[in-house]
Amino acid sequence: MRRRRLVSVGRVGRAHGLDGSFYVVGADPDALKPGVEVRIADAVRRVERRAGTNQRPIVRLSGVGSREQARSLQGQHLLVEQELAADEWLAGELEGLSVVTDRGRPLGRVARVLEAPSVSLLELDQGTLVPLVRDALIAVDLESGRITVSAAFLGLADDEE
Repeated sequence: MRRRRLVSVGRVGRAHGLDGSFYVVGADPDALKPGVEVRIADAVRRVERRAGTNQRPIVRLSGVGSREQARSLQGQHLLVEQELAADEWLAGELEGLSVVTDRGRPLGRVARVLEAPSVSLLELDQGTLVPLVRDALIAVDLESGRITVSAAFLGLADDEE
């Protein structure tokens, strides 16, 4: 099964010209090539034209043919689908999964995923925080609904097991 996510590749800036073109703010210029499909304002559009510079790209989308239409989209995010790697998950996929140590000790269920300054954290239903780092995670099995974590990395002594 292919797992995908939507990521922002920029926001619609001010209109440029009369044909519906606009500047893109905060753009990922490699993601805005002609032919690429983007989601914007609950619609799927195709990039018809890409001009400007990498720092200030100008884009025209299918179905946006006037300056007024471009202005009405100002501030909207341009979203593209990206396939998730085998070791990437969406927060919604992890919430509710049971978490156990590699020694079989149940730790609880994922209540939510928190974004900390340097790492994402799993917050378990009883308040325990588990960092989403390779050394802490042993396995994430979405099908069985289980995350296995390293007891040693989390500092759980043998007598706590």
